[in-house]
Order: sequence, then structure tokens, then C-alpha cells
Amino acid sequence: MAKDTQGTRAAFIGLGVMGAPMAGHLAAKGHQVAVWNRTPAKALAWAEKHRGRVAESPADAARDADFVFTCVGNDDDVRAVTLGAGGALAGMAKGAVLVDHTTASAGLARELAGAAEKNGCGFLDAPVSGGQAGAENGQLTVMVGGAPDVFERAEPVMAAYGRAVTLMGPAGAGQLTKMVNQICIAGLVQGLAEGLDFGLRAGLDVDKVIDVISKGAAQSWQMDNRARTMIRSQFDFGFAVDWMRKDLAICAEEAGRNGAAIEVARLVDGFYAEVQKMGGSRWDTSSLIARLRDKR
Repeated sequence: MAKDTQGTRAAFIGLGVMGAPMAGHLAAKGHQVAVWNRTPAKALAWAEKHRGRVAESPADAARDADFVFTCVGNDDDVRAVTLGAGGALAGMAKGAVLVDHTTASAGLARELAGAAEKNGCGFLDAPVSGGQAGAENGQLTVMVGGAPDVFERAEPVMAAYGRAVTLMGPAGAGQLTKMVNQICIAGLVQGLAEGLDFGLRAGLDVDKVIDVISKGAAQSWQMDNRARTMIRSQFDFGFAVDWMRKDLAICAEEAGRNGAAIEVARLVDGFYAEVQKMGGSRWDTSSLIARLRDKR
């Protein structure tokens, strides 16, 4: 049975399409939440809605917090909000736990684990999957790397927005698991895009096709949640092509180190580059079908 963590002091740094609702779920569960965002207006709006405290810096947000959560853009962004005089670690008390929800490199996770240990703090790398809808509905999948005792303390708090919160191994294992997730998604979305485009060109009733094949071996989360919007060219579901390309670059860098062959993921990354050239940098990842429809 999960421990009662209501009233825990938390800090949340980064209030984008994922971070803002995640922090909101923490507040809704009764945690005392301080927030910081690079754009102060977002922090002020969040605090007004959820009655939290707006901090002047990441270090200020982290002061007196039991748990500090970060959800920003990339490795450099994480370093900017965690390290240095104004970073979260500078404000954290000994025994507090830093949880990074950013999709970043495994190397950064290990770097932060070392920095946290020197400060007497715990660290977990905990990237998430489930997209904007998952964050808003509190139904994220959280893949975690770190020490078991630190995970045991943090898991009940992360349960505020995570339907599945799983320890995958030591520091870096969460990020490596997220890389597997993104590699799989890249191939799935491209396959779905090609199949739907084929059906449209063949003159089939594609809505009926989706009804049929979603009950068989072709079924996937992407099909259930994106197939119908893909055939209607609706690409506004939060996880942008720019971010997917960032994630796939991290996958490619790691594959270069471990020798994994990720040919399909590399190919699909090139397709996403084409979508960017079409003006789709901020479209969501299901927009792979747009480049196929554009070839009519």
C-alpha cells in the first residue's frame, strides 16, 4: 500500500504542456508546491489557479522542498536549472530528492546523480510517456532510474500523475528505457502513416478499415489514439516533431556507443526532417502522414 504523502513540500521547475498539469496534480493531492518557469507569466498563472508559490529561481523553488521535480527541454536546459548558484541543487536540503522528468541523455542522468550525491541529496531520472493528454489526465507512464530506497520514497508522490511508475535500474536506466520507447514509436507511427495513406489511395473507407484492423494484430496505442485524426490532418496533440527529433538524436548518440542498429528510427528521423521543412515543426508526431499525402 502506498504511503500517505499528502502535504509533502514539492518544487516543480518547468511548466510547459507536460510540467504544468503534472504540477497541478501534485497540488490537487494536497502537496505544497512551489513553481518556477523561465517565462514568469506561466508560473504566475499556474500559482493563481492552483494556489502555489511562485519562486524567484530554481534554487528558491527547491528551498525547503522534500522533492524537486524538473521537466524542461534538453540536457543543457536541465543543467541550467539544476546546477550552479541559482540551480535547484544549490537550494536543496540534505536528504531531499531531485527527480528529472525531462527526456534527456543517460550520461546527464549519471552526472546529476553524482552531483546530487555530493550535496547529500537523492536523484532519479524519470522520463515520462503518455503525451499531453496523459499529463492532463494523470495517466503517465514513468520510467525511473536510481537507487531503490530513493525510488521508494518518491514513487507515492509521482503516483499523483503516473498510472505506472516503475524502477528500471540505476541512474540512467529511466532515460535508456525512454529511448526504447521513442525508437518503437518512430517505427509504429511511420507504419501507421503508410498503411492509412495506402488505404486512402486504394479508395477504401478508412474509418471502417481502422475499426476492423484495430481489433487484430495491427492494433496499437497509436492506432487507437491517432489514426482517425491522422486521416483528417489534425496534428495538434502536444508532442511536437521538434521534440521527437531531439529524442531520436539522443537515441542515435546512445546507439553509437552501444552498437545498436536503429536503421528504422534513423530513417524516420529523416522523414521528420521533411515534415519540419513543410512547416510542421510544432505538429505532433502523427504528422508523418502529411509528407505522404503531400506526395500525391
